[in-house]
Amino acid sequence: MDLIEQAAKRLEQLRRAGVESPEKPPTANAGGASAMERERLPTPEAAMRSVSQHATTAPVTPSNASRVPAPARALEAASPPHAPSSRRMELDLADLAKRGFVTPDAPKSQIADEYRIVKRPIIANARGTSGTKIDNGNLIMVTSALPSEGKTFTAANLAMSIAMEVDTTVLLVDGDVAHPDLPRLLGVPASPGLLDVLTRDDVDFSDALVRTNIANLSVLPAGAPHRRATELLASEQMAILLRELADRYADRIIVFDSPPLLATTESRVLATHMGQIVMVVAADSTRQHAVNLALAAIESCPNVLMLLNKAEKTDVGTYYGYYADEPLR
Repeated sequence: MDLIEQAAKRLEQLRRAGVESPEKPPTANAGGASAMERERLPTPEAAMRSVSQHATTAPVTPSNASRVPAPARALEAASPPHAPSSRRMELDLADLAKRGFVTPDAPKSQIADEYRIVKRPIIANARGTSGTKIDNGNLIMVTSALPSEGKTFTAANLAMSIAMEVDTTVLLVDGDVAHPDLPRLLGVPASPGLLDVLTRDDVDFSDALVRTNIANLSVLPAGAPHRRATELLASEQMAILLRELADRYADRIIVFDSPPLLATTESRVLATHMGQIVMVVAADSTRQHAVNLALAAIESCPNVLMLLNKAEKTDVGTYYGYYADEPLR
């Protein structure tokens, strides 16, 4: 008789004598845990209650932050706040200067001086230093009555000239969503842009923004064409975006290149949101009747400035020759 049989016989004798047998040894189940171990294991609900109670009674504060498990602290440290993922491009400043654009590295030029004169009242209105408070004064639309009057050229030059101010940032928006011309003039990508921000959930404003090598100048392209562009520009979502652009940065001026007023309806919709409008008129080309019709279309904006473009001779040009050879101060 081996030891196991002897032990079993002894247990049987004790049972018959009225002696309680020891507790039955636990047996393992298919999952590897015994019945007693299963009784000791908390249910999922109990575990959740325990975690909830612990979170309620022992919040993490600066005084006990060291008790937070190290992996959790490492995860928090490795997850910085979301940063805007804006794009960046290099404008060919030498090529732009050859084509008559204002550039920061060539400030002593006739066109630069002309736009210095143009921008002064616009900046004063935007900053509220002109004596009259202008709502949305930093939202400026550049438009014209008809195509080919030079509105996009004017908008780009105005934006670059304002960006040369030491305490002002500029956002140039391609609002001519039907026929965007900034990609051709400046070489900026066409999309994503304004219409994509308004129509796509996966495109944020920061995704569409293009920063340039001019320190204070960024560009927002028009975006992918959309058949309901006018309705999008007139939407509440557009109004919210414009308020956000106007209010977020006190030193930012937003310049919109808009479509011609008599050619499309988008510019009239944009005009309702603007604090200032620059009306470009081609010298010796645009008829007065067309100018009057265009001005009537934007009468909702009380601050309209007229800019004569393509003039063969200006007063600035007359005096520029006198000062051109003076050393820079």
